[in-house]
Amino acid sequence: MKLRNYALVTAGYWTFTLTDGALHMLVLLHFHELGYSPVSLAFLFLLYEVMGIATNLIGGWVGARTGLNRTLLAGLALQVVALLVLAGHADGWTEWISVAYVMGAQALSGVAKDLTKMSSKSAVKFVAGEGQLFRLVAVLTGSKNALKGVGFFLGAGLLGWVGYDAALLWMAAAIATALVSVAVLLDEDVGKAREKPPLRSILSKSTAINRLSAARFFLFASRDIWFVVALPVFLSEELGWSFEGIGGFLAAWVIGYGIVQSLAHRVLRNRADVAAPLALVLAAVSASIAIGVGDEDIRTVSVVGGLVIFGIVFALNSSLHSYLVLAFAGTDVSLDVGFYYSANAAGRLVGTLLSGALFIWGGLGLAMWGSTVAVATAWLLTLRLPNTDPATGRG
Repeated sequence: MKLRNYALVTAGYWTFTLTDGALHMLVLLHFHELGYSPVSLAFLFLLYEVMGIATNLIGGWVGARTGLNRTLLAGLALQVVALLVLAGHADGWTEWISVAYVMGAQALSGVAKDLTKMSSKSAVKFVAGEGQLFRLVAVLTGSKNALKGVGFFLGAGLLGWVGYDAALLWMAAAIATALVSVAVLLDEDVGKAREKPPLRSILSKSTAINRLSAARFFLFASRDIWFVVALPVFLSEELGWSFEGIGGFLAAWVIGYGIVQSLAHRVLRNRADVAAPLALVLAAVSASIAIGVGDEDIRTVSVVGGLVIFGIVFALNSSLHSYLVLAFAGTDVSLDVGFYYSANAAGRLVGTLLSGALFIWGGLGLAMWGSTVAVATAWLLTLRLPNTDPATGRG
């Protein structure tokens, strides 16, 4: 794969990520302002995560058969459609109609997101030189998350500056521009398999991929349990933060998380055996935040400071996982990557559902205890991952 084409794929992914982060914050804050309950807010993102599970499985198979450039273009096109559909929502609709409508639009966005992500991350395998895989994965993943953080701030800002509908139209225009650019300038079939794999090949036969995928499920559930609904609503209702303050904090958290991810290869040196210790540290951090939330004198410091530490450890663990899936991947890279990110999407789905439910049952404290249990499970699953050769990146 040419570096020029890799740059095009990455630029398309960055554009998508920026608007995806903005869309998440825009939808969350807009419908919270309309008075929707935490459970209703969680349901708005339900199909977004559900569709990610199926999209990664099928999308990896389609990418191997037709080329990753085609799945990338399909992802960008679907996001334009999803944004335009969301712009058609009217605030006067009854809540159940609004929830169903937004869930449908978010389903399209979920398909778009995972087609774009799977395509872009799989493409790294085809451009990485000897010993460069972890570095390229870390830079791509870290920069993506930093941009998503900028997107959170952008979404909160756009809601206040131009309003919900205008913000959606601006984002649709940005994605359409990226779509046209990639369609015109990308001139190579990326990641197309020599022999078209059968549909049954979407399920991984690799023990390493299966264990890593299970660990990824619980790792991302541990984050979204508090991130999607519980924390923003807690900051608004319990601490009285403004929309801009909430969006700014979440943006700063994700940007910092992305920066740490991009530097992870310098710290972790391609080793799978540090995944388990990192998960154990993350569980301890989550439990500490859960305890601190219960004390009104220190809860703000516990939440803000604790989540900064959580973000650093989580970023190192996530970046290592993103490298390992490519290091462990077989010949048909997109199939293994699609299976892995299907598990990632399933974890986000469970985390999203639990985020609203646990907040209602026990506030942010209970959500953080749920996070602790999830990340402790991820730790158990990573104990038996195979090591990789630091020089070659092979298992």
